[in-house]
Amino acid sequence: MTEAPPRPPAAVTFDAIGAAYEDAFAASEPHRRSLDRLLERLAPGSRVLDVGSGTGRPTAETLTAAGHDVRGIDISPVMVEIAARQVPGASFECADIRALPLPRARFDAVCVYFSLLQMTRAEQSGLIGRLAEALRPGGHLVLATIPLEVEDVEVVFLGQPVRATSFSAGQVAALVAEAGLTVLEREEALFTPALPEAGPEPHLFLLCRREDSTGRT
Repeated sequence: MTEAPPRPPAAVTFDAIGAAYEDAFAASEPHRRSLDRLLERLAPGSRVLDVGSGTGRPTAETLTAAGHDVRGIDISPVMVEIAARQVPGASFECADIRALPLPRARFDAVCVYFSLLQMTRAEQSGLIGRLAEALRPGGHLVLATIPLEVEDVEVVFLGQPVRATSFSAGQVAALVAEAGLTVLEREEALFTPALPEAGPEPHLFLLCRREDSTGRT
């Protein structure tokens, strides 16, 4: 009998966190504003890929309620089960986005809310490029992250030890530009999760657009 391969650390972490993630971050007004900016630009019935879809709230739920076709991807089976129950109008899949084949020019929008932080810098850079290619020309990418220049640091997140890697705000902007995306709107804010003894975190939200075949944005 062969042993099952080891599970990715992020899957173990977010299986343990489960619905506590939604409880801690549900009050983020910058996240809601980011979704509103995207919704203003989407045509009815747009195809949206939600990377690191978590519990499905608020991202998939908001987009589905607005009439869009949402596909959520998350590495945690616990998160996928919660999301499928909470947002039945969207489809959710348990998969590692780093290894998942992505069709070119398939989606009208891609959402990436805080789902890169447990990847290496090379993985983050490569994935942003692949997600840009998965957008149709003129499509939009929303990227949210913690804009700190840190690499493989150990932190405790919602009671779980994790290793985190991120880029400064300027480096993130350079990454999306290298992927052929133009930043249309940007918001930086401090947000304090609803947790005992939690302090304010810096959050960066970018709304980007893929150039069309003529080079227009």
